[in-house]
Amino acid sequence: MSTRDAPARIGDLPPIGRPANSALLAAGVTTLAQVATHRPAELLAMHGVGPKAIRLLSEALADHGLTWAGE
Repeated sequence: MSTRDAPARIGDLPPIGRPANSALLAAGVTTLAQVATHRPAELLAMHGVGPKAIRLLSEALADHGLTWAGE
């Protein structure tokens, strides 16, 4: 899937950008609950997921009472 084919938003994830969405979709991650099963470093290792996406995901997790794996 190319970046331009990735949706602007997926599931209940915040708008984190098409490259990050594409990476998460490729990994089968489409919800905040699924994000919470990972560590930030695991997602940062994905091509397209950068510090800004991790910050936005962290904020969304906190807003929904969720935390990263291992926290």
